[in-house]
Amino acid sequence: MQLYSIDIFSGLGGLTEGMHQANFKTQIAFEIDEIASKVYRMNHLGTTIITKDIRKVSVAEIKQKLNGNKIHLLAGCPPCQGFSSIRRLNRMQPVEDDRNTLIMEYVRLVRALKPYTIMMENVPGLVQYDLFKEAKRILEEEMKYHIDFTVVNVKDYGVPQSRRRLVLVGSRLGEIKVAKPTYEKKTVRQIIGNMLTPEKSIDPIHKIFPVHTPEVQERIEMTPQNGGSRKDLPKKYLLKCHQGENIGFNDVYGRLRWDDYSSTITGGCLNPSKGRFLHPEQNRCISAREAALLQSFPADYKFPTDIPKRNLALLIGNALPPVFSYIQSENIKQHIIEHLG
Repeated sequence: MQLYSIDIFSGLGGLTEGMHQANFKTQIAFEIDEIASKVYRMNHLGTTIITKDIRKVSVAEIKQKLNGNKIHLLAGCPPCQGFSSIRRLNRMQPVEDDRNTLIMEYVRLVRALKPYTIMMENVPGLVQYDLFKEAKRILEEEMKYHIDFTVVNVKDYGVPQSRRRLVLVGSRLGEIKVAKPTYEKKTVRQIIGNMLTPEKSIDPIHKIFPVHTPEVQERIEMTPQNGGSRKDLPKKYLLKCHQGENIGFNDVYGRLRWDDYSSTITGGCLNPSKGRFLHPEQNRCISAREAALLQSFPADYKFPTDIPKRNLALLIGNALPPVFSYIQSENIKQHIIEHLG
């Protein structure tokens, strides 16, 4: 039985990659960002990607492209940046952001397309949001989906980084649960420990990492290997913004640890001033390829080399780790097979 899926807010394709590994065929993907769509298209040639604001996409347009196929899984990660932990620092309330309402676009498409199952991934802070609660009510009470949701850490699913995410799954076929953790631990060493240095590599994506001023480079070289941080430097070498008590994020300009998970790969992953993104022993930031591998993308996943590093970092950092997506998608696939045969 061929299983068909749709990816909403697809980014560069991390969710789709996991669904494809679980043998779903993604018929349509939606992504508003031109660069993200370009990367998606480079890697998923068999999927029609529509580069358009989802709020301007009609149901008729979608149904026309489905060619009468039933949708077994409608999946997506509605952007809700106002609920991220960084954006909400020292706040109880979410930051005003018009993307916070996109969860209702997800509900709109579920209502119109009636997929057998659904999956949504997002930041943990979303669970406190009134629109999340309303979306869940509509899905359960009005559309009769069996819903389960929980906050998990992808490091418990074989992804080599610590990253807490909210996962919601639903089914019209019967009771369904979020996939349980595998507790397979993957470390930084296992993922990038055997890579050539960027200078020796023929992979152009591995050659993408920042070049620093001599002063910053000296601080990096002085940072102890395998987990050292700016706190290990003599005070005179600290940036002025870090010299006071309890100032700044502790992980900035920190090195990853070989035998542990990576810190969360964020949109600042190619800038060591944004987090613990220094290589465990080489005197540089991790490369774009290393960041993608720590996000669990395949080693041959394609990325453009003609875009700014900050754009590439944002795409990689915002992605859903494919290994995590695969485990959730495989769980849903088994549920569908059990009920549809």
